Amino acid sequence: MAELTLILGGARSGKTAHALAACPAPHCYIATAQALDGEMAERIAAHKAERGESWGLAEAPLDLVGALRREAAEGRSLLVDCLTLWLSNLMHEGRDVATETEALIAAVQEVPGRVVLVSNEVGLGLVPMEKLSRDFRDAQGRLNQRVAAAADHVRFIAAGLPLVLKGET
Repeated sequence: MAELTLILGGARSGKTAHALAACPAPHCYIATAQALDGEMAERIAAHKAERGESWGLAEAPLDLVGALRREAAEGRSLLVDCLTLWLSNLMHEGRDVATETEALIAAVQEVPGRVVLVSNEVGLGLVPMEKLSRDFRDAQGRLNQRVAAAADHVRFIAAGLPLVLKGET
């Protein structure tokens, strides 16, 4: 059974840097982003440079459960970056988010090793004006709550500093 850590925070809060430090080698980075434009390709390249050459890579914009099952091994750390993009991808494809969330929870409870999931906390700002944006914010909040309930450790990152919400430091 995996040791599960959830790392939450806002954009540019330091979530990924904290997550990288929480994953001793051997490790694999499971990316949910897709380079659909030049700006996103630059972001992906920056993340790749930040983590260095020692990291394995699996791309899982939709099949996160499959990637976790394929990459997990006793003593191996898996870093999923990030659940927010995965959720966006699922919603864009019209997938059932509740079903996909439960499959994710089941997978992280079954796989060996360490799993660190990164996710944005998007519910701290204004209520979005458009229905799609409100639906996304609500789905992200439910996903984060469900994963946090299953996690052994939950950290909230603000200004690069971790706040322990669950589990020991």
